[in-house]
Amino acid sequence: MSPGHMLYRGREGMWMWVVHRVTGVAIFFFLLIHVLDTSLVRVSPEAYNEIIASYKTPLYGLIEAGLVAAISLHAFNGLRIIAVDRSAWALRHQRMLVWIVWGIFALLMAGFLPRHLMHVFGGA
Repeated sequence: MSPGHMLYRGREGMWMWVVHRVTGVAIFFFLLIHVLDTSLVRVSPEAYNEIIASYKTPLYGLIEAGLVAAISLHAFNGLRIIAVDRSAWALRHQRMLVWIVWGIFALLMAGFLPRHLMHVFGGA
């Protein structure tokens, strides 16, 4: 094969590769912050209480929605990657599987976001 035939052309697989890395890094930093703020309770309970109180603001409610989106998309794409790695059928149909991942993600977020945002902005 010539090198020109091996170039990635920016299809769904490449974009899911990028999405998977970005969501993974976002989840990593969330976990790092979570461990640090939780450990703060042993150092200064007052500072811990202040930080926890700040998490009840609408800004953090939106960040929380982004976290749920990142975790769910990362998880469903991870399952797609496992399927593609282990199944010849999934390898041949990975473009379709990408769209299935996006569809499941959209359904999950459509069920989660309205209720969550009503809670964040005081509607529920």
